[in-house]
Amino acid sequence: MEYDERLARFRQGHVNPFDRTESDGTSDRKDPPKQEVRPELFFTETKHQISDRTMDLGLAEDHFSRPVGSFVASDIEQLEQTIEEYKKQILELPEHSERQKDTVAKLIHLRLKLQELKDPEEDEPNLRVLLEHRFSKEKSKSVKQTCDKCSTIIWGLIQTWYTCTGCYYRCHSKCMNLITKPCVRSKVSHQSEYELNICPEIGLDKQDYRCAECRAQISLRGVPSEARQCDYTGQYYCSSCHWNDTAIIPARVIHNWEFEPKKVCRSSMRYLTLMISRPVLKLKEINPLLFNFVEELVEIRKLRQDILLMKPYFITCKEAMEARLLLQLQERQHFVENDDMYSLQDLIDIFNGRLSCSLTEIHTTFAKHIKLDCERCQAKGFVCELCKEGDILFPFDSHTSVCHDCSAVFHRDCYYDNSTTCPRCARMTDRKQEELEELAEL
Repeated sequence: MEYDERLARFRQGHVNPFDRTESDGTSDRKDPPKQEVRPELFFTETKHQISDRTMDLGLAEDHFSRPVGSFVASDIEQLEQTIEEYKKQILELPEHSERQKDTVAKLIHLRLKLQELKDPEEDEPNLRVLLEHRFSKEKSKSVKQTCDKCSTIIWGLIQTWYTCTGCYYRCHSKCMNLITKPCVRSKVSHQSEYELNICPEIGLDKQDYRCAECRAQISLRGVPSEARQCDYTGQYYCSSCHWNDTAIIPARVIHNWEFEPKKVCRSSMRYLTLMISRPVLKLKEINPLLFNFVEELVEIRKLRQDILLMKPYFITCKEAMEARLLLQLQERQHFVENDDMYSLQDLIDIFNGRLSCSLTEIHTTFAKHIKLDCERCQAKGFVCELCKEGDILFPFDSHTSVCHDCSAVFHRDCYYDNSTTCPRCARMTDRKQEELEELAEL
């Protein structure tokens, strides 16, 4: 009851409840004279004597709210001083004790309140366009994001922040007018190609000892700022533009079949992230010898060639179109367009063994439809005209060969053993000759 009475008197008379100068004993119940609240601290308790009742008050009473008006500078100063006192108490309280945990929780609330005072929330538009960025206002309250401009934590509970829908650039609302880097997606749209030289370093002197992006002064000794090299561009960046993120480097994959992530700057990381699924790597032109040393690449190339031979069956088959069989490759659309273009994600999946398993399963499904399930597709098979024996042949069968001129299908052994020309090509040649003779007679 004594605690409740003191708390009620505090609410009525604005007396500081943490002022220990008031007697704890049997004081009369007359309203105490109004005392001026000490601006320097919210409590003056000795460091080793923290009462449970003081800790119970905490922030539940909202001592920082005012009936009217907004916060002024003195409130910020009081909060900063109170935060320092809480820090000292946390260090002196027994570790892992309940009182220490309570104090830590209250310290966090105080810091959030201080951040709210320093950066008050304002009405912000939901969409903003800046330097080809299309920023969308975020509603997430997560506190695990980091501003790409100022490199500080985004307090989603109390701060307004935006994310670019194109390159996923995140920043505070207050940092948007300071952005100098255009959206990386525009670069991907206009220049869809990789740097294919391994870490093409040019040296700090060529950069005038400045960050390649923001032009801040840097040096290898860390004075005034540490120089960090991007393994993708080979250039040096400051700690604000290079966060030691890691990514797989395309040049190292193509030339060395190396998939160990290397440190890259923020802009390179976003560019590689957006480019990872784009089929822009023509391996047989960049490094054709890679197929001689990586057996998985040869297997994938054969499966892709078979799928291209199956495609004409599906686009002329009503059942296949209704079943949308080709949509099984919708995440790798280039697989039904050519057999020589690869994306970086394709090579990563080949290295991990995932692509071989998934593509083999799709290949089996396609072959089953053509050879077993669909009568229309079966009717488009071939009979070997050289031996005229055996089952119906299809161009994607492993034991067959296809004529390059007329696309007729034969047994592989029959095709290579036969020294004459293709029977179908010969028949077509004779037919054209007869037509020409008939026209000559007319």
